[in-house]
Order: sequence, then C-alpha cells, then structure tokens
Amino acid sequence: MTKLHGKTVLITGGTSGLGLAMARRFIAEGAFVYITGRRADALDRAVSELGAHAAGVQGDVVSMADLDRLMELIRREKGRIDVLVANSGIVLPETLDRATVGNFDRTIDVNLRGLYFTIERALPLLQPGSSVILLSSIAANKGVPGYGTYSASKAAIRSLARTWTAELVARGIRVNSLSPGPFDTPIMDGQADTQEGAEAVRAKWAAAVPMKRLGRPEELAAAALFLASDESSYVSGIDLIVDGGAAAV
Repeated sequence: MTKLHGKTVLITGGTSGLGLAMARRFIAEGAFVYITGRRADALDRAVSELGAHAAGVQGDVVSMADLDRLMELIRREKGRIDVLVANSGIVLPETLDRATVGNFDRTIDVNLRGLYFTIERALPLLQPGSSVILLSSIAANKGVPGYGTYSASKAAIRSLARTWTAELVARGIRVNSLSPGPFDTPIMDGQADTQEGAEAVRAKWAAAVPMKRLGRPEELAAAALFLASDESSYVSGIDLIVDGGAAAV
C-alpha cells in the first residue's frame, strides 16, 4: 500500500518549485492534495500537471478571508486535513544599510504571519495522527549577508515548531520543521534582475554546498514524505535539514 493512501493533504504555495514537487510525490503515494497560490494561471498549470487527485485554491496566506475560504472548502469537500505543509514563502534579499519597511513587512507577513494563521485556521480540520510540516530553512542558523529578515522569519518558524509540538500533542498532532538548503527552483530567479544574474546566484550557492550542487526538488519531497507518513509516527518537534551538508561543515 502507498504511504499516504486515502490521506487529505494541504500544501500552501504549491504551484512551483518545492511545493509542486511535494504535491507530485504525495499524490504518487495515494493522497489527494490541495495546493494554493496567488496567481490563477500558475495554479491552473500546476493542477493540470498534477491531475485528478489535486485541486487548486487561489488565495494569499496573508489574507484571513482567503484562509477561511480555503479551510471551509476543504471542510465541505473532505472534512479533514491529514497532512498540512506550510510552504508559502518569499525571499527578498536586502542588506541592513538598504533596509526598507516594505521589504521587512512583506517578508514577515508571508513567511511568518501567513504560516502562523494557516495553522491556526486549520486546527479544526486537523485530526489525531495528523502531521504538520513547517518550511523553515538552514538560513535560520547561518549568517548570510542580505538575508537578515528572511533568516529571522525562518528562525521564528523553527521556534513555532517546538512550541506547537508541546501545545498540540494532546490533540495527537505532530509538528516538525523541514529546512532546505539551496535548491534549484524558480525562487532563485527572483534573487536577480537578469537570467545571467540568476545563474550567478545559483553558482554561488552551489559552491557553498559540500556536494557542490543545488538540491533537486524531488529530494526535498522525499524528506517531506517521511515526515508526512506514519513512518515518522514517533517523530515530533525536530528540524529535518536537507541541504547537501551546507549547514554541517
């Protein structure tokens, strides 16, 4: 039997990159997957690729109305969430000497506030035995120039995983964080103004990894599957790092 047979999964930010890779793997393992995204065109393309065992819900995690609409739809159609992956996030590099309030607020709103209230709004749908996976980052534990706000938001997520592990254990809900290192996803393109710049960003990050390459999205999906499935039934509160050794050496 597949590892997620009959499970209902919600992945926020599932239209591309790591979120889409996790959706693919979870469907292959027997789950029905809801994905979210802000752009209707990207959402439609992703759902078309994923097939009949996926549904897309357009919305922004920073909007309480969008979150309420999302949870109500899942409640009406499935009645529960067995696996919730809080994956929505942005990377907007900015050094302290060039800091803007807009950049700070947008990063914290999406990466932290959006994640926090996604889980809060989903609580009535999470069943005993559910798995909650929070996407953090190895940036939470490293000092990388230009990534101060991003890193702080991801460190806060790691803290929430610990707190919610203690708060939700009586409900039978497991909470873990999953921390990617540098992965070859479209988010790399957003860190430069040109294609050449994006390739330079990729090369810089690959050079910082002991394996000397970027991660493949399906490699993170495999780690997420472990946390989502009953194979990790005695695992809660951990930070699973998937980074080719970048944070270890």
